[in-house]
Amino acid sequence: MKNFWHNLALSILKYRLSYLSAVIALAIFMTIMAAKTQVSSELPKILPKSDERFQLYESFKKRFGEDGSVMVIGVETNKMFQLAFFQQWQDLATEIKAVKGIKTVVFAGNIPRVEKDDSLKRFITKNLITQRATSQIEVDSVKTKLDKLPFYKGFIINEAGNVHLMMITFDQSAINDKSRVEAVKKIKVIAQHFEEKEKTELHLSGMPFIRTEMTAQITNELGIFLILAIVVTSLILLVFFKNIKVMLVALAVVLIGIVSALGIIVLFGFKISIISGLIPPLVVVIGVPNAIFIVNKYHEEYALHGDQQLALKVTIEKIGQTLVLSNLTTSIGFGVFAFTGSIFLMEFGIVAAINVMLTYAVSLILIPIMFSYLAPPSSKHTARLESGRIAKILVAVDRWVNNRRTVIYLVILSIIGVSVYGTTKIKSIGFIVDDLTKDNPIYTDLKFIEKNFKGIMPFEVAIDTYEAGRVMNSPELFTKIKRMEKEFAKYPEFTKPVSLVTAAKFIYQAYRGGDPKYFVLPGIDELSKLKDYNSSLSGKQNLAKGFIDSTKRYTRVSFQIADCGTVRTNEIIKELQPKIDTIFNYNAETNEFYKKGDKRGYDAEITGNSVIYAWQNDYLQGNLVESTLQAIFLICIIMALLFRSWKMVFISTLPSLIPLLITAGLMGFFDIHLKYSTILIFSIAFGISSDGTIYFLTRYKDELLNKNRTVKEAITETILNTGVSMFYTAIVLFTGFFIFTASTFKGTQSLGILISITLLMAMICNLVLLPAFLMTLNKRESKKLLQ
Repeated sequence: MKNFWHNLALSILKYRLSYLSAVIALAIFMTIMAAKTQVSSELPKILPKSDERFQLYESFKKRFGEDGSVMVIGVETNKMFQLAFFQQWQDLATEIKAVKGIKTVVFAGNIPRVEKDDSLKRFITKNLITQRATSQIEVDSVKTKLDKLPFYKGFIINEAGNVHLMMITFDQSAINDKSRVEAVKKIKVIAQHFEEKEKTELHLSGMPFIRTEMTAQITNELGIFLILAIVVTSLILLVFFKNIKVMLVALAVVLIGIVSALGIIVLFGFKISIISGLIPPLVVVIGVPNAIFIVNKYHEEYALHGDQQLALKVTIEKIGQTLVLSNLTTSIGFGVFAFTGSIFLMEFGIVAAINVMLTYAVSLILIPIMFSYLAPPSSKHTARLESGRIAKILVAVDRWVNNRRTVIYLVILSIIGVSVYGTTKIKSIGFIVDDLTKDNPIYTDLKFIEKNFKGIMPFEVAIDTYEAGRVMNSPELFTKIKRMEKEFAKYPEFTKPVSLVTAAKFIYQAYRGGDPKYFVLPGIDELSKLKDYNSSLSGKQNLAKGFIDSTKRYTRVSFQIADCGTVRTNEIIKELQPKIDTIFNYNAETNEFYKKGDKRGYDAEITGNSVIYAWQNDYLQGNLVESTLQAIFLICIIMALLFRSWKMVFISTLPSLIPLLITAGLMGFFDIHLKYSTILIFSIAFGISSDGTIYFLTRYKDELLNKNRTVKEAITETILNTGVSMFYTAIVLFTGFFIFTASTFKGTQSLGILISITLLMAMICNLVLLPAFLMTLNKRESKKLLQ
C-alpha cells in the first residue's frame, strides 16, 4: 500500500498535464449534465416500497387519484352576498378555472344541489347559479338555496357565516408536475389583483399550495446558502492562509464538486429534492477541509527542506493516505442512507457518498498540480504554522493533556451525564408546516383556515368490499360508514366527511322536496325506494363520482384533519383503526370477528396524505437509530483494519460519539424535535467527526513508529502540527454549517446549528480527549496497538 501512494504521487507530478486534462474534462462533462437538473414536484417518498402502508396509499391513489389535490382560498367578509362583491368572487373563480391544470373551482355560488325530476324518475344535479349574477335578487336566491344545504355549513362557509372558501381542484396529471407550480404562481397573481381591487385579504392554503410554496422557498434558500458557503469559506481561507492563490485553488476544487453533485443527480436519473438540494452547499463545506490539510502539509514539508517537488510528492503520499480514510468515513456517514429502503433518503445517500469521494480525488490531483505551476510558498506563508493565537491554544492543550488528564476525564463524564439526561427529553414530532416561522404567510394562512374550518390535510378511509359491484348492492355498507363517521365526529380535529353516505343524504333530501331536515341517511326501506331513481348515480351528474372505483368494489370516506402533529395523528389512528375494524368486521349476533378476505366483512383501513406524513416521521425515527448504528459499525471496521486492535477502535470511536450525545442532549433541553430535517444530523456528523480522529491518529502513528519518538513527544508533535489543520477545518465546518441558521425554516436552522456544535465538540474531543487516552496508555502498549 505504501508503494501505491508513492507511485501515485510520482505519477501525478510526472503526468500532470494528463491528470489536469482529465479533471478539466470531468468538470466540463459534469457542467453539461448539471444544466439538465430538474426540481422534483412530487412529495418525498420516505417510506420504502416494501412497506404495507406505502403500498396501501399507492393503491388508493391509483384508484381515486391524488388526495392532496385541493387548494383553497379563504376570505373573511360580510359582503359576500352583496351583488358587487359576489360578482367579483364569481369572476375570481372564472379566472382561476381558466388556468391550465385546474379541473374545478367550487365556491358559494356554484356548489351543486340535487333536484328530483318525477317525470323522468331521476335526480338532477344543478349549480346554485349557472351564469354571472346580474341582480341582487339572483344573489339573494343563491343565499336562500345555500341556507337549505346544511352540508356546506362548516365546509364552504364557516359556522359564523363570515368566512368563505373557494376550493380549487387540480388535474391529476398536473398535481405532481411542474405545471402545478406554474398554476399556483398564476393563481397567486390573480388573487393579489383581487385583493388590490376589493381592498380585502385572501388566505391561500391547501396541499398543492403548501407544497409549491415551501419547495420554492427551500429552492431559493439553497441557492443563497450555496453562495454564502462559497463566500464565507473563501474568506476564511484567505484569512487563514493570507494568500489569494490558495483561496482560488480551493475554490476551483469546490466548484468542480458542486457541478459534479448536480451532474451525478442527473446521471442517476434523480431530481433535486428538498434534501438532495443540500448536497451542493455541503460539498463546499466538506471539500474545503481537504484543501486545508493538503496546503498545510505542503507548506510544512516545504519549510523543512525547501524542495517544492519533494514537498508536493510527500504531501500526496502522506496526506493521500490520511484523506482517503477520513473522506471514506464521511462518505459512510452519508452512504448509510442508501440502505434505508426509502427512495427519498437513498437518492441523497448515493449522490452525497459518491460526491464526497469524487471531491477528494479532485482535491488530491488538482491542488498539488496547481501548486506545481505556482511559485513556492514564501516564509510568511509557512511561518503561520508555528505562530499566532492558534499555536498558543495548541500549546495550552498539550499542557492540559500532559498534566490535567484527571480533570479532563471528570469534565467529560459530567458532560456525558447531563447530555444523557437531556436525551431523555427528546420528542419525535413533526408538523407539515412546523419548520416555518409563526409570521410566515403559509403558516398564518393555514392557521386561519384551521380556525374557521378545522383542517385541510387529507385523511382517508379506504374500503374494499372484496367483490365487484358490492359497493352499490350492500345497504349495510352505508349503515357501517354512517357509524364510522359518528366515531370520527367525536374528534374535534376532523371536518365533515364526504362519502357515499353524503351522496345518499343529498339524494334523500331532494327526494323529500329539499327540506334540510331530511339531509340524513335514510333507512334500508327508504333506500330501496330510491332505486327507481338510480340513474342519478351515473354519468356526469354522478354525486358519488370520485368515491367509487370503476369496478364498484372499492370506496372511500374522505375527511380533512388539522395539522395537529404526528404524535396526535398517530394517537388518533391507533384509537380509530380498531373501532373501524369492529364496525366493519364484527358480528354481534355470533360474537365473531371476520378475518381479512372474508366476504361477510370489509377491509377498511386508514390512509391519506396526512397519515403517510405521520407514519414517515415514525419511520425516520427508527431509521435514525439504524443509520447511525450502521455508520458507527462501518467506521469501526475501518478503524479496526487500520489499527488491528479493538482497544484502539474504542479509543478512536469515543471522541466522535460523545459530540453526538451532547447534540442529542441539546435537542432535548431546547425542545428541538426529531423530524426529517433534523434526523440526518447524527450519522452525517459522526462520519465527519471521525475525520479528525483519523487525522490525529495517522500523524501520531507516524511520529511514534517512524520517527521513534516517546509517547509524550509524539502527542506533542501531533497536537502542534495536525492541530493547526484540525483547528482550521473545524472553523470552516462550523461556519459552513452555521450559515444554515440564516434559513427561514426552523428545521434547517436546527440542522445547521446542531451539526456546527457537534463538529466543534468533535474537534475539542479529538484534540483533548483522544490524546489524553493515548497518554494514559504506556509507550509499549501504544506501539503494540499502533503497529
